[in-house]
Amino acid sequence: MKQKIETIPLIKAFEEKDECPFCYLERQAEQHALSFILGSAYMEDDIREQTDKTGFCRHHYKMMYDYGNRLGSALILSTHMKKLNQEMAEEFKHFSPGKATLKSKMKKTDVTKEARTSIGQWITKKEHSCYVCNHFNDIYNRYLETFMDLYKKDEEFRKLFFESKGFCLPHFGDLIETAEDKLNDREKESFYPKVFAIMQENMERVQEDVEWFVRKNDYLNKDKPWGNSTDSVQRAMQKCASGYPADPIFQQKP
Repeated sequence: MKQKIETIPLIKAFEEKDECPFCYLERQAEQHALSFILGSAYMEDDIREQTDKTGFCRHHYKMMYDYGNRLGSALILSTHMKKLNQEMAEEFKHFSPGKATLKSKMKKTDVTKEARTSIGQWITKKEHSCYVCNHFNDIYNRYLETFMDLYKKDEEFRKLFFESKGFCLPHFGDLIETAEDKLNDREKESFYPKVFAIMQENMERVQEDVEWFVRKNDYLNKDKPWGNSTDSVQRAMQKCASGYPADPIFQQKP
């Protein structure tokens, strides 16, 4: 398998035999981004300009806090919140409430619906804006395209893929959406049955591991071997929703 700079990370992710190669790549990317911005990059004007504009999502704020560089986080937050407060003041200045009606008063509150007010829309946009997420998303699409390119052209990579443990459901969905655009009709005829079989086999494998974990906790099975079930809970969570729930806290090195 001929490796190029753009293919090395993807190939390495598959060689790790993870429950999802794209989860592996995402973890690498977010840890790299956090180490970068909380290293010395937060002192650079161009980086601070980006973090001031985008901010971070709840998940990555938590990772930043756990990382341990409080001063770095404080410096990033000081200028980000200054920009945020300036934007908020503008939103307040131009806010125009809708006309109250009896029908609207009788409606049940449902905050899961799309925001209707300008302030609600502004806040929703902020909630989905994150420097670390953007860092991965910028390269994630390239990983998906690289996967399709290798699948079509590289027999060794196809073998690596066929022997993989499949993907988590969120990343699998993205892979299928990409395949719809990048594969021709003949390629789809062979790709979909193969990837569906890989997913079904491995989702059932993890399900069986979880089921044995449950049965193993019955005293009747206390002397039987755990098999592959000891870490089945975290692997099942990864398969269902992506990520690594059992990962230790990612912290800066002393």
